[in-house]
Amino acid sequence: MSIQTVRNTYQNDNQKPGTVVSTARFSPKRLVPVAVVVAGFAAFFAFDLDQYLSFEAFADHRKELMAWTDANSLLAAISFMVLYALATAFSIPGAVWLTIIGSFLFGTFGATAYVVIGATVGATAVFLIAKYAAGDYLCAKAGGRIKKMEDGFNENAFSYMIFLRLVPVFPFWLVNLAPAMVGCPLQTYVVATFIGIIPGTFVYALVGNGLGAVFDAGGKPDVGIIFSPEILGPMVGLSLLALVPVAYKKYKATKHQT
Repeated sequence: MSIQTVRNTYQNDNQKPGTVVSTARFSPKRLVPVAVVVAGFAAFFAFDLDQYLSFEAFADHRKELMAWTDANSLLAAISFMVLYALATAFSIPGAVWLTIIGSFLFGTFGATAYVVIGATVGATAVFLIAKYAAGDYLCAKAGGRIKKMEDGFNENAFSYMIFLRLVPVFPFWLVNLAPAMVGCPLQTYVVATFIGIIPGTFVYALVGNGLGAVFDAGGKPDVGIIFSPEILGPMVGLSLLALVPVAYKKYKATKHQT
């Protein structure tokens, strides 16, 4: 392996028993997946592909897309999930419009399921790339204070991940990357991501379900609806609920110390 972290307890003339030794080497080869992502992101804009990922583009081609989706329901669903996974993996902006468009094509519940699956797969790819590129190395080189932060996060990783996914103020791409840098377990990351993005996805899917009326009125859907008090309030409440186990653990630890 290009990056190797060896932690071994041993005793010699210069070290005390129980000393933990950590060595880590960085190899440029680990940056190849990152380069692929950056190249894909740049190519997306270089070839003006962003013009196809918009409400206006969908409005112009909605009839053709609806006809093709109706005639190829299974292929359409698989294609949509693959497209969403790629958009997430390459951190392409416009995922909100994909969710809304998906709801118009597949219905609220169908789109919610497809988006959650696609987004989870794409986010997991980003997590693995970040962990492969630098996560292990950074964890091995972390100083005392950073190591405490890592340990604190991983002690309650599931609760923290649910919190980060539920609160819509944190950029999705940042939440994809950060856990890899603090050694979050893959299984915890995947499960918490899958569960945590369901509420927000469902809200946007509801918006997309009413696109027919929007088209008839010649308007444009309000993607900022998720920040309205009626929507944001319950989501913040859910996110805080996810931190209850963390608060309870800290309370028990404090009570035990006293």
